[in-house]
Amino acid sequence: MNGMQNPVVGIDGTLRVDLVEVGARDGLQNESITIPTADKVELIERLVGAGSRRLEVASFVHPGRVPQMADAEAVVNAVGPSPEGISYIGLVLNRRGLDRALATSVDEINFVVGASDGFNQANAGASPDVTMTEIERMLGQADDRRTTVTISVAFGCPYDGIVPISAVVDLAIRAAGAGANEIALGDTIGVAVPSQVTAMIEEVRAATDVPLRGHFHDTRNTAVANAAAAFEAGVIVLDASVGGAGGCPFAPNATGNVATEDLVYLFDRMGVETGIDHDRIIETTRWLEDLLGKSLPSAIAKAGWWRPRSRTP
Repeated sequence: MNGMQNPVVGIDGTLRVDLVEVGARDGLQNESITIPTADKVELIERLVGAGSRRLEVASFVHPGRVPQMADAEAVVNAVGPSPEGISYIGLVLNRRGLDRALATSVDEINFVVGASDGFNQANAGASPDVTMTEIERMLGQADDRRTTVTISVAFGCPYDGIVPISAVVDLAIRAAGAGANEIALGDTIGVAVPSQVTAMIEEVRAATDVPLRGHFHDTRNTAVANAAAAFEAGVIVLDASVGGAGGCPFAPNATGNVATEDLVYLFDRMGVETGIDHDRIIETTRWLEDLLGKSLPSAIAKAGWWRPRSRTP
């Protein structure tokens, strides 16, 4: 099995990449200030208005461990059922989280397992094998919701260091065998480099046909390069967070995700369509910076959009 994903081609013949917007979940989960539910809802609405079509909107986890996600149900109820063409995603870590998510109108369920023992113990209080066994059961109980299994710290762990590719491949095989619709490879602490991304994709592809998705943090300024490498290797679904907001509560110094607008710029210059309006996503970053009271790491929000001009003869 080669697991190759076919490029998405638009009506005009251009290539397309799908950006999954994770700003309302991963982008906010590590903030020290409490974000009101109404502001989270406005963020989601602004992101949809900017062109986002798949969005992580909530994390159904224990509020004591991730306080920013304590209002998950309230957020989903406030945004309501997704409009046509839009898909809302809820993240879960265990059966209790799945039950909570299924009681809402989210369209997709994102299950998470750490590829290393150290991270998975910190994140879920169990070994990767135990968590994956639970996910295998839950995948069959997700009703008609689309499912993703995200393999966190796939490229390196803050506790255990190097993560063997074989550990990631084994988890991917199990996810595929249990019926996952998608497998996301997560660079949770931003240590991956393009050659590593390419090698990982090739190995996972050799083992399963399930479509892949990339989740890259920009902790060490490699996320844009890693996203480009993943796309060149055939991955056509990538996570991004407005403004580059985000971080993992269970990974020390795991700063923001790759900024949505930075990937929009990258792919626009490559001639690849994203469906995201660059002016409106930058405007949303400015709004979010005002809300959080701080500057976000997005390069494009700071430098601005650029298009080369033709020389005058």
